[in-house]
Amino acid sequence: MKIKSYLLLFFAFYSFSVFSQDMQEGYTYLETGEYLQAETFFKTILEGQPDNKTARLCYGRAIGLNGKSEDAKALFIDLLKDYPSDFEVKLNYGEALLWNSNFLKAKTYFKGLVEEDPKSFPALLGYANTLSNLKEYEVALLYINKALGVLPGNANALNSKKYMYLGYAYQKQQAQQYDEAEALLKENLTLFNNDKDTLLNLANLYLIANRLEDAKATYNLLAENLDNKVTALNGLALVLHLNGKDKKALIISQKAYDSIPILKKSSDIKQTQERYIQALIWNKKYKQSEELIDALIKEQPNKNWILALEATLNIYKSNFKNSLKDYNRVLVNDSTSFDGNLGKANALKALGHYDNAYKSAEKTLSFYDNQKDALNFIKNLNTSFTPFHEIKASYTFDNGDNKAFAINNMVEIPFSTKLKLLGSYHYRTTENNVTNNNATSNNINSGISYQILPNATLKGTAGIISVNSKNNKYNQLLANLSLNIKPFKLQTLDLNYKREVQNFNAELLDREIVMNNFFVNYNISTNFKLGWFTQYYFTSQNDDNIRNLFFTSLYYNILSKPSLKAGLNYQYITFKNQVPTIYFSPEKFNAGEVFINLIKDEVITKPKEWFYELTAAFGLQYIEDYNSQSTYRIQGKVGYKFSDRCLANLYGTNSNIASATAAGFTFAEIGFRFKWYLFKKPVFRK
Repeated sequence: MKIKSYLLLFFAFYSFSVFSQDMQEGYTYLETGEYLQAETFFKTILEGQPDNKTARLCYGRAIGLNGKSEDAKALFIDLLKDYPSDFEVKLNYGEALLWNSNFLKAKTYFKGLVEEDPKSFPALLGYANTLSNLKEYEVALLYINKALGVLPGNANALNSKKYMYLGYAYQKQQAQQYDEAEALLKENLTLFNNDKDTLLNLANLYLIANRLEDAKATYNLLAENLDNKVTALNGLALVLHLNGKDKKALIISQKAYDSIPILKKSSDIKQTQERYIQALIWNKKYKQSEELIDALIKEQPNKNWILALEATLNIYKSNFKNSLKDYNRVLVNDSTSFDGNLGKANALKALGHYDNAYKSAEKTLSFYDNQKDALNFIKNLNTSFTPFHEIKASYTFDNGDNKAFAINNMVEIPFSTKLKLLGSYHYRTTENNVTNNNATSNNINSGISYQILPNATLKGTAGIISVNSKNNKYNQLLANLSLNIKPFKLQTLDLNYKREVQNFNAELLDREIVMNNFFVNYNISTNFKLGWFTQYYFTSQNDDNIRNLFFTSLYYNILSKPSLKAGLNYQYITFKNQVPTIYFSPEKFNAGEVFINLIKDEVITKPKEWFYELTAAFGLQYIEDYNSQSTYRIQGKVGYKFSDRCLANLYGTNSNIASATAAGFTFAEIGFRFKWYLFKKPVFRK
């Protein structure tokens, strides 16, 4: 409300200029903001001179500026009754309307004053500031320019104009009209060269528009004034974080943090402490950040900005329940808190409480209309529950002269945040020109996925595969049942059953080998970059064979954006019966490899951008008691996100690792994938 304060100050001087010198002490109290003393002073005057217009005006101003705005308005109404044509009294009554936030009434009133005296500077200023409070910035700027035409260079009017430009630019920013907002802020800079408030608003605009280089340049310009150096460093640290350069962000933030002993403003100290702790969290220095947060809590218990930092730390450490508690404490202190409402939405989403996450994000928007982060949160959550169709086409071949072409269609239709309808159709044709064998399979599946608990989802599908091979023609039942559980933080457990037909090549399809797979996946992540994935398969086949497969992977997350990890894989396979002339079925098989994996995830990729993945692995395999054989595996994909609803990618793989079908072979697959979201948002959201 800086605009209003400048207006009030002007009115004060305007009124005081006509007052007599015997009340100079009272005027001084008003000028210096000592409103209680001013109230007492003029009350005493009025006890002896109850009809003194000047004392009544000053007393009204004193109580109004001291928070008794309704009483002040009532007093000015009485003055208007006594002096209905006094323009000075009218101006003070108009000001009282502003004190009471009666902006619509003030708009009509000041408009009348301007019509009564088009050259009255205070009337023009009051009308302009009233319009500004109503966010009618375009007209407000017109009238502030008229006021400046009456008194060119007036400091109060210029400051009002500055904040009008800032408010108008923010309005455009909220409407995502970023170019218009930028133009307004740059025009403001021509009036107020390198103004701190304007530069900060411009930098924030660039951050929201993801123009990070422009934001960096703006913060560097801000830093040219040594008084703004710390603020600029804090901003630059954020820019580096958004650019994925967290280590550099911490270095910059450390410079600002080291200057805290010489900082004078408490706001600068708070901002610097906050950014430094955030930088520590970004760099996964959780112990150090926790110690600093604990110290701040002891000094300033129950402060929202500190609670929000603790909540952020808990989010990064996957302590989502604790984070939710922190955000709830923030909201107890301030139900309108942006950090509290949107932070709570993120915590609820992570805990699987999707309906409540929607509610919390929508509550954020009820306080912060059209806020981009809240809108993006809802948009991303909507994507998780929007029906989509995905199609894959692939061509595979190996050095055993097996060739195959396949098309897979999959549809997912969520009917709520808990229930999804699943469907798929798969076509595959395979042939071998050496054995003169070929086969075609068609399978169709349908089922549902249901979130039975926030941390547990049950999924089941059933279908039929129809096979037509050179020597056989049959139908078989297909089934897939899985239970996904998050038993503890940073852990996932999948319990699965899958009935399928071995379809690697025409020979196997011809033999109608049905596999009943019972398998478990277990993954543990940590807050210190290590991860461990383990898988165990027990497979019972209708040819009286049994397979046991054990796979484990220990990996280290080197980078987060893009994701880069490396690790070790180990695999062990054993079959009850050895039938090497039909398929690869060793009594024992061991393989180990070193791998590296680079991913830019399609989920976090923005429209009009590329995503990719590359995996390279090298190792050794041991079949029975034979000598070791070297192995390699190369997989990759590259794709493009055309819009929020459409993406496509090419993928390929090449490997010589023994499979359940053959040893001593090379295998390759190339394919194309297209994914399209059928609607703009979930079918269950209006």
